[in-house]
This record gives sequence, structure tokens and C-alpha cells, in this order.
Amino acid sequence: MLRLMGILVTVVAALAAAIVTWPQLFRLEREFPFAQLVSLRPVLAIGFAAVFLVALLLCTSRRTRAFGAAISLVALAAALGNGGILAARGLGSTDLPAATEDSVRVMTWNTAGEATDVQAVVKSAIAMQVDIVALPETNADTGREIAIAMRERGNPMWVHEENYEGWDATYTTLLISPRLGDYAVVESKVAGTSNTSVVPSVVAMPVDGNGPTIVAVHAVAPRQSAMADWRRDLRWLADQCASANVIMAGDFNATIDHMDRLGTDGGHLGRCRDAATATGNGAVGTWDTAWPALLGAPIDHVMATGAWEATGSVVLTSMDGSASDHRPVVVQLEPAG
Repeated sequence: MLRLMGILVTVVAALAAAIVTWPQLFRLEREFPFAQLVSLRPVLAIGFAAVFLVALLLCTSRRTRAFGAAISLVALAAALGNGGILAARGLGSTDLPAATEDSVRVMTWNTAGEATDVQAVVKSAIAMQVDIVALPETNADTGREIAIAMRERGNPMWVHEENYEGWDATYTTLLISPRLGDYAVVESKVAGTSNTSVVPSVVAMPVDGNGPTIVAVHAVAPRQSAMADWRRDLRWLADQCASANVIMAGDFNATIDHMDRLGTDGGHLGRCRDAATATGNGAVGTWDTAWPALLGAPIDHVMATGAWEATGSVVLTSMDGSASDHRPVVVQLEPAG
């Protein structure tokens, strides 16, 4: 009876490990609680490694040796699987190549409203020589203040914003360098039929039709009560990346695990691919700044269609003391071909 129970527990443990390690296989990556668990792959890897060590202790007893060996193998496989996925996505790169005449640098930073000092945003944007800045949870007044300060430092910006007329989290601001041309914001609706559902995104299109569509993203967080809205947001964002020339940046509140089956033509989300994953930073956590970067969740992204090639990215851990719970991400894009 005990042997049968041990086999049953091992089978259940193996199935559970498989589900939390690769919920995409079971189409559970956007379902509670698996969406939340897979967001924290580093924690899963550490947890499975701890189970492996405990299971090894069970192997020291003759009575529990077989069970301990079986559980240790399951835990080891899960720990290595999660660790391997993280390593393949990139555990950290800190270099951007020299900017070229055609390169576009994009920064995204969820500023948590007034928590982040305006000068911190300005200094980061100027230091990284960015052309596009996506600022979820930043209202229009703050966006204009940032743009004015950047203009005074020789890097002018046009300011675009969407808001759902509430507190700072219901604003998203997008700054675009005049060198990319004139842009206009596509009209949206709070209902989510032409925008994200609870917090807004900004869709800006070039007035003359030349250049990328630029989307500043803010999807709702996948709290248990907001799962349906979160899934709807990700599908809507995938639809924004259906054309050939799109750049999206912002707080997606999703890792690329959550985007499975939402990509087309080799993209992670619509036709857009994650630039950090392509350049060695795909596993570096952008949230929460209270945790070491390699233990956090990479939920802030810069993504682009095949019209662009990502040549470098940086997750700015130096700004962890800024009071925002998100880290800025900076990516350099070059026209493909």
C-alpha cells in the first residue's frame, strides 16, 4: 500500500512540475494560478532545487530510498528545465552598440506615478540617447515636464498620452523624437474595444504614413479578479502588432510565457518579437525592484516586428532606488536588412 501511494505521489508530483514549468503545453499559461507561478521562473527553479535536496535526504533511509530517488529526479528535471529556459532567454547583458544614423533607441519605464522623480527619468533618457520613451502610469503634465527638460538638454520630444481620467495609473504617456517625424494618436475607447481594458495604452501612427506605428503599452495586472481583462488586453496588443512595421514598449504585465499562441509569423505577440530575449536579457526581472533582478519577473518589454532588428538591450538596475517598483528597459533597434 505504501509503495502504491509513493508511486501515485510521484506521478502527481511529475505532472505538477510539468504544468508549472511549461503550462503552455497544457494551455494553462493564461489561467490562474499558473500564469502567476510561471511569471517567477527563477523562484520555481530555486524551489525545485530545494525539493531535490530534501528528496536526497530521503534516500539515506532504506525505507524511503525509492520514493526519495523518484522525487529527486522529478525535482532535478524541473529545476534544470526552468534554469535552462532562463539561460536560453538571457541572464543579463549590459552593453548597447554605438548608435548609428538609422538606429532607434527605445526606453520603457513604469514610473508608478509621482513615485519616480522627473529628473530620474530625464537623466536616464538623456544618458541612453533615446528616441522613444513609453511611460505607463505617467500623466500628461509630468510627460510635458519630462519633455521640456529633455529639450533643454538637446533632446526634444513630442508628447502623446491616453488617460481614463483617474489617478496616475490610468494615464500612459508616450514621448517621440521629432527626428522620427510627426505622429498622431489613434482615437481609443475606455471600453477596451479599441484599447486595453482597465489602464490605457497609446497607439501613435506617422502622419505621413512613413515610419513605424508606435504603441506605449499598459496591460492590466493578472490579479485573480482581473484575469479576463488581462487576457483581453494581451489579445488586443497582439492585434496592434499585425502590420509589418510596429514598435511596442511598456508594461505588458506578462512574460513571453504568457504570449504563447498569440504570435504570428514567428512573433511572440502578433508579429512582434521581444527585443530583450533576442539580445541576452530575456530572463532579467523588471519587476519588482525589491528583489534582485535575476529573481524578478520580466514583464516590461520592448517589442518590434521584422522591420527591425534588436542589436542590444539594457535593464537599468541602477535606478532601483527611484521608488518605482519597475526597472527601465532600453533597447536599440536597427532597420532590418
